Amino acid sequence: MFCAVAMKRPLSTRLTCSALVAALGALLASGCASARETTPAAAPAGGRQSVGDTLRAASLGALASLSGASEGPAACPAGMVMIEGDYCPEVEQTCERWLDPPGTKYAQFRCARYKPSVCKAPRRHMRYCIDRTERVEATSARPQNFVSFDSAKALCAAAGARVCRESEWQFACEGEEMRPYPYGWERDASACNVDHTKHLMEHGHLADRRRDVGADARCASPFGVLDLAGNVEEWVAADGHKMGWRQVLKGSYWIPSRHACRQFQVGHGPEYGGRETGTRCCRDAP
Repeated sequence: MFCAVAMKRPLSTRLTCSALVAALGALLASGCASARETTPAAAPAGGRQSVGDTLRAASLGALASLSGASEGPAACPAGMVMIEGDYCPEVEQTCERWLDPPGTKYAQFRCARYKPSVCKAPRRHMRYCIDRTERVEATSARPQNFVSFDSAKALCAAAGARVCRESEWQFACEGEEMRPYPYGWERDASACNVDHTKHLMEHGHLADRRRDVGADARCASPFGVLDLAGNVEEWVAADGHKMGWRQVLKGSYWIPSRHACRQFQVGHGPEYGGRETGTRCCRDAP
């Protein structure tokens, strides 16, 4: 498993920085030359952009590129995030310190701090789009629940997308750094909607502890995808078979052992949907 190591930017970001600096330098030089020929008090004639507008647009475009977003034909649909990088299919993650002492109910369920992750298999390049948040219900900003794996497939297909593969969900959560939690290597129960372990039952059913999507701004992955570690349990398709199952649940607001990117649950058939189950969608990148 993983741990507190020095934070590094994703490989794709690091490769872009030098190009960004060079591009902005050229733009600034061009802007200064143009500014000497322009009367500062005069508004741009004929709807032309001012030098400041040009530089501002260029800067925003460059920052969008750094954040993983893209423009034009390569952009993901609204509400989705472009994920691109090199994914490790097999990761060794070791817990350095458990949160709960031995002999207690949740012993070895919640890791307080992970050691550095170790990739144990060749990485593979991935490029796809994923929903920034969970799919929301029609009457509120909370994630849709009572979603089965079968209904998740239909919901995503109706939007021109598909249910995410587990590897896609995991990569969107951990990034190239292979973070154990989307926000880093040390567990922070206040970052995401997690750890609801008391008063879990209401009228004989699991209590509804959903929060509005995006309400926990710090529950963000390296790619800016939200709520992967908490809120509802999200259906994904197994890469092959997962302990004999084709469908897998990721994330949770209540089960303490499922708040890390690589943790999962199997055991429910494709027809099961409860108060705690929802989904987000993926699609192939343009």
